[in-house]
Amino acid sequence: MARIEKPEEIFPDITGAYGDIYGDGLISVILYGSAAGGDYRPGKSDLNFLIVLSEEAIDHLDRALETVSRWRKKGVATPLFMTKSYIASSLDSYPLEFLNMQKGHLLVYGEDVLKDISFEPEHLRLQCEREIKGKLLLLRERFLETEGKARRVQELIAESITAFISIFGGLLYLKGTEIPSSRREIVEALARELPVDVDVFMRCLDVKEGNKKVASSEIQDVFMAYLVEVRRLWGFVDELE
Repeated sequence: MARIEKPEEIFPDITGAYGDIYGDGLISVILYGSAAGGDYRPGKSDLNFLIVLSEEAIDHLDRALETVSRWRKKGVATPLFMTKSYIASSLDSYPLEFLNMQKGHLLVYGEDVLKDISFEPEHLRLQCEREIKGKLLLLRERFLETEGKARRVQELIAESITAFISIFGGLLYLKGTEIPSSRREIVEALARELPVDVDVFMRCLDVKEGNKKVASSEIQDVFMAYLVEVRRLWGFVDELE
């Protein structure tokens, strides 16, 4: 399978494939996530697409089975299929997810349905708090299941840090701060708004990205510092108005 070096290489084919299936029922094709920002890494980063369909077309997902399967074999994640009404009615329940889509997206085809959506601060704050508390419990549980083995602790850090970067974006929005495009810039921006230890989260990103070697003997210390900062972060969010 040929590696996709640049996401835009596949835009015409992706658009053509779903256009052939849904015709006028295809409203938007939107790339979101790291591939739409400054963190895309060929062969490693996911290629995530949002496919927006009409109310009639969304009832015919079976027509996309072959196309989704074909693109998955080429390294493209299964797209999210939505309608405009679903998005509009979900902003109070999933503001964090839609905020992160909005801040890091690229319109490939059709209507930019994410461009002008807005969020109620209290809905966003509550979800940030809920996500941090839930992930803190999960991190503790998963850590105990690692039996202290460095490789498994390293995998836990790598798997979990991206979700916190998304939460950081929500917190920056609540503070009225522009959300940067790259993960490291987001961490730095958050540290200017809240008294978090930027070095801890940067070390976690080092573990995920593999750019800087983190010794096996240090992994557990990195994780324990990570837990402390997440717990402190929960306290900060709880006090936000």
